[in-house]
Amino acid sequence: MTEIPDAPAHPAAPELRPELRNWCEAWKTCFQSVLAQVSGNAAGQPDAFELSVEPLSSSDSDLWYTVVAGGATHGEMTLRLPAASATRLARKFLGETEAAAEGNTAAPPTAENITPGNREALEELLRQIAGLAAAALVATTGGEVQLHLSASAAPSWSSDAIVCLGTKNEAEAGASITLEIQISPALAAALRGLVEATAPAPTSTPTLAPATAQPSALSSTLPAASSSYRRLMDVGLDVKLRFGTRRMLLRDVLALSAGVVVELDNPLHSPVDLLLDGRLIAQGEVVIVDGKYGLRITEVVDSAPAAGSPG
Repeated sequence: MTEIPDAPAHPAAPELRPELRNWCEAWKTCFQSVLAQVSGNAAGQPDAFELSVEPLSSSDSDLWYTVVAGGATHGEMTLRLPAASATRLARKFLGETEAAAEGNTAAPPTAENITPGNREALEELLRQIAGLAAAALVATTGGEVQLHLSASAAPSWSSDAIVCLGTKNEAEAGASITLEIQISPALAAALRGLVEATAPAPTSTPTLAPATAQPSALSSTLPAASSSYRRLMDVGLDVKLRFGTRRMLLRDVLALSAGVVVELDNPLHSPVDLLLDGRLIAQGEVVIVDGKYGLRITEVVDSAPAAGSPG
């Protein structure tokens, strides 16, 4: 009798590259640790998050936060939270029970009816998680990492990878928490570059070149690791223009309405910044090209260390 092998119950999900999985696993661990601390159940059964590559369904009520990475690696990632999950996280941070909170809520949570207090609590919670993640990611990046979190809109760049975190707490039916991490191409390329830079060189038997062989002009001008960077040259990156900045109190931001003028700190004719994933790379003057805005570069910012300097 011939046995017929069982068919797989579900199609195999696409695998994350190791460096991206390590990055997201660190965030998952930090979410669990901080929630255990604020919930006071570190010694009990903390919320357990599961990692998935299945994207969440999107909604206009979703809340977005951008995390800009600096230090050992550079790039952006976003956190997207459904309104219900954002509200539950804020209530956990404030020490409110789900039952008590439901008694004070007349409608399902949306981005519009989340209270200012809950927004502040959620952002503070996410900042604490980002701070813990910055320390945890040293093992992944091999150096100090700075993570700057701020509320934002959906990103303009196309994600290199999307990872979802979700809880399954059977004791609190319907009280699960889900969120989505989107990693920018710049951050993914930076993490890939770190892996390639630290990978051991393949062992092989050295061969002697003919005595008449001459080094090519390309090999004499490019560093030995340049072959790793050539693979990244076709990665699409989004750049942004920044006309100015202004630091505002949260109450002033919430009071904004149509017709309000927000004054920037930059003088009228000061240079405009060109940003790559939140990092300044050049400055210039605004011009009009075929009815569209453009930038005439006046200065390129050199972020590489000077010759002979440490690091």
